[in-house]
Amino acid sequence: MFTTFIVQPIFNLLVLVYDLLPGHNFGLSLIIFTIIVRLILWPLVKKQLHQAKAMRDLQPEIKRIKQATKGDRQEESRLLMELYKERDINPFSTFPILIIQLVILLGLYSGLRRVIDDPHQIVSFAYPALQHLGWMQTLSHNIHLFDDTLFGAVSLSKAALSHGGGIYWPAMIIVAGSAVAQYFQSKQLLPTGKNQRGLRAILKEAGEGKHADQSEVNAAVGSSTRYFLPVMIFIFTVNLASALSLYWLTSSVVAYIQQAYILRQDETEMEAMGDDKKGKDVSKIPEAEVVPRDKGASKTTKTDGKSSKKAKRRKKR
Repeated sequence: MFTTFIVQPIFNLLVLVYDLLPGHNFGLSLIIFTIIVRLILWPLVKKQLHQAKAMRDLQPEIKRIKQATKGDRQEESRLLMELYKERDINPFSTFPILIIQLVILLGLYSGLRRVIDDPHQIVSFAYPALQHLGWMQTLSHNIHLFDDTLFGAVSLSKAALSHGGGIYWPAMIIVAGSAVAQYFQSKQLLPTGKNQRGLRAILKEAGEGKHADQSEVNAAVGSSTRYFLPVMIFIFTVNLASALSLYWLTSSVVAYIQQAYILRQDETEMEAMGDDKKGKDVSKIPEAEVVPRDKGASKTTKTDGKSSKKAKRRKKR
């Protein structure tokens, strides 16, 4: 089922791009395929980025709630849920897009693995409709025309670090580039508070018996992931075919651009809201006065500007 519903559709989209692209360069086809996938996922990505930014901006209020509840977990959870509901935030909304990206990565890896092990698979594993396309017909008669490189400079079937210990430097550059791109992509969404402390400092104080604020710990852990993820990506992809690293590099670069667009769009919206508030004519807002409640009264009486003046005259008499 995974092969039928995940691997084949992903692989055939790549094959379609490869066949229609002038010059039939496999590396360029993989780059275009990655951009197409990111654009298809744009609605989900946009929602995820809005939620991630909202959660980041909400950290000061979350910290105040934690300080106010003083360790009362039940009350803290209740107030946090009310805050999320008020701001229309779902803390778990980022998981679907992460799962989808992981599935695409696994499906792409499985498809690329087939082509690397047997180049004929680029024709035989394609849908029948694609097998009748012009370039697919040519490859079916002469598979040696299949060029699995990026502009003839990097063999995408080779790993940066082979089992024999040799280093294939063109692939190593792509692997390193994917790790660096992932670092900047992760850093882009992290809080940038001036007083934010590192995880080591927080743990040191906790070891001395001081209470560690959970929101501060979460922020410190999130900050640490900007180093952790790139390192893990480098370790996992350095022994794989560089085609996968090229996909990750392209995906991270496109994600960085998408995130920059969303963040800039949010800032523009916030500035527009601020300008609207400044432009309001406060003179048109009716005056109001809250009259102190008598002991026997059951409700607080609100009056407009004229009634309040009459009340003040009566009070003077």
